[in-house]
Amino acid sequence: MCGLPQEDGEQFREFVRIVLEGVDLPAEERIEAFKPVEDYIIPAIVERRENPDDGLISYLLDAEIMGEKLSDEHVFGSILLLIVAGIDTTWSAIGSSIWHLANNPEDLARLIAHPELLPSAVEEFLRAYAPVSMARLVKDDFEFQGCPMKKDDWIFLSFPAANRDPEAFDNADEVLIDREINRHSAFGLGIHRCLGSNLARMEMTVALEEWLKRYTKFELDNSEPTTFSQGQVRGPRRLPLRILERK
Repeated sequence: MCGLPQEDGEQFREFVRIVLEGVDLPAEERIEAFKPVEDYIIPAIVERRENPDDGLISYLLDAEIMGEKLSDEHVFGSILLLIVAGIDTTWSAIGSSIWHLANNPEDLARLIAHPELLPSAVEEFLRAYAPVSMARLVKDDFEFQGCPMKKDDWIFLSFPAANRDPEAFDNADEVLIDREINRHSAFGLGIHRCLGSNLARMEMTVALEEWLKRYTKFELDNSEPTTFSQGQVRGPRRLPLRILERK
């Protein structure tokens, strides 16, 4: 999609690590940590500007919003977002699904016995453990329930909280792998809905199918801590497991 070499996949995964682990770094260290990302993507943008192809970078460079071309900074941000969103969100969702099954042997046993439940289970894992929240820029001064927000403030909007709305979901705080009505917001809403939602569903389904074919019983290895990421994407970063039964 981006028109970047597939053989650079390992480098993209390193970019994801840089972006995620740089969240809590001081500003100067974060800028320095981002340099390899910039050194890869910016030359690609320059190259596509000079030699357009049919990839997404060339498409963005040719696009206009209200009669104006997108800036290189905007194109850079869009490409970086696609690289990060295409890797980290999916492995976070897969990791959270396996974490749930390790903690809930009854659900694991049901999926092993009834693999036809997997599509509804995937949707329920997305609802219950939606990996992505978004930052938003405040348009005007505003106060919400006593919390003042100023124009141009950045706010962290946890829109997956809507997935726990008791008016929208029966037993909203329970994970029900056979839930039938499940209009969750794990992929966002409206014009900003996730571009890769169907690909993510397919990747989750295939990953869990293959995992459950190999490992029919497993649990958390509590001798080591499970750690979760911080920031806009949530999911296990370290998930120690004890395999009890395999095929």
